[in-house]
Amino acid sequence: MIQQIDKIEKVGGTIILPGDKSISHRAVMFSALAKGKSVIHNYLDSADVNSTINCFENLGCTIYKTKNRIEVEGKGLFNFLPPTELLDAGNSGTTARLISGILSAQKFQSILVGDNSLSKRPMKRIIEPLSLMNAKFEHSGNFTLPLTILPSNNLKAIEYKLPVASAQVKSAILLAGLHLNDQTVIIENVPTRNHTENLLGLKVEEFEGGRKIFVSKSNYPVPQEYNVPSDISTAAFFIVLALLLKNSELRLNNILLNETRDGILKILKMMGGKIEIENIKTQNGEKSGDLIVRSSVLKNVSIPKEIIPNIIDEIPILSIAGLFAEGEFEIINAKELRFKESDRIRAMCENFKLLGLDVVENEDGYKLSGNINGNDFLFDSYGDHRIAMSFGVLSVLLEQRTAIKDFECVAISNPGFLEQIKTIAI
Repeated sequence: MIQQIDKIEKVGGTIILPGDKSISHRAVMFSALAKGKSVIHNYLDSADVNSTINCFENLGCTIYKTKNRIEVEGKGLFNFLPPTELLDAGNSGTTARLISGILSAQKFQSILVGDNSLSKRPMKRIIEPLSLMNAKFEHSGNFTLPLTILPSNNLKAIEYKLPVASAQVKSAILLAGLHLNDQTVIIENVPTRNHTENLLGLKVEEFEGGRKIFVSKSNYPVPQEYNVPSDISTAAFFIVLALLLKNSELRLNNILLNETRDGILKILKMMGGKIEIENIKTQNGEKSGDLIVRSSVLKNVSIPKEIIPNIIDEIPILSIAGLFAEGEFEIINAKELRFKESDRIRAMCENFKLLGLDVVENEDGYKLSGNINGNDFLFDSYGDHRIAMSFGVLSVLLEQRTAIKDFECVAISNPGFLEQIKTIAI
């Protein structure tokens, strides 16, 4: 679908956005593991989270959906049923990698598949550590989906130092370790998203230059209620929009403020963004609060290497902010962008070239300079929801006519994106 998007002059009012995608995935998984009924409030009803739901339904869980909440009848330790069909993770890397850790501990065989995009994404990064735990796999020669996970006989605990900063790899190991009496220990030198640790209440030890995370069967989930704050990655699109449109003031309620996810706020504030935080609270180990965002004059800054894992999903929309900020925008140390739903480095650069900008593409990032030139623009989403929404925000800022190919991919994380923009447009 080619979506035409029109310019708006300013935004205002209050917006309440869908629940956080990362927490929604994990709340479904932990509820499915627990024996009994759990309730998840404000879950994200998106294609990715529904892929997780469908996988656990195929493993024997009963899941009831109502407006803005779901009830999960979890199966308990080692009580999943052997799937009678392929487990389809759709486009969701979180589903595929995290559920692999769970399936590695089961006593039956399962086959995990995904769509064309997910089937190109690297799975070796989880296969290797899970194999060290004695998990057994059959896979394609290039370590991608489909992935056959064989019955587990002698899974063992390990101590593992993460070679790449990846919350998905870390979580896959932790979820396998949940099934063992002995303690599994993960060492990470670069902090990554810690939702798995927070929601499971895992022991975490800080040390100079990193931290250790500990897990065992003693941490196995029990039924509970989860309250999912609104997704900060989704909020980032509206934050940037409010900063860049003149005479705008926008309130975003109950936004996730997890310290491993709030780097986008730190960078935008460094650039001069007027962002205030109110009503901070903590639920299920996760901090949230209300954001008030006002029009700002931005200036590009050097982005520290250590914050890149924290902002990896927000780099596309941060680049739109950088395009309108004073000075050149440059992103480096972000090679992981090439292994997302699309090669996001290439996708951003190709779309920016359509604008007549000077674009320098590097292996781990890109640099932007120059001025926008041209009349009508047709951007390509490359089937990637974050690329689609980033250029959706750009489109409402431009005087020129714009459209975006394959815009329907926004359903992966935020199906209501365009309607949300309409509700705040003035």
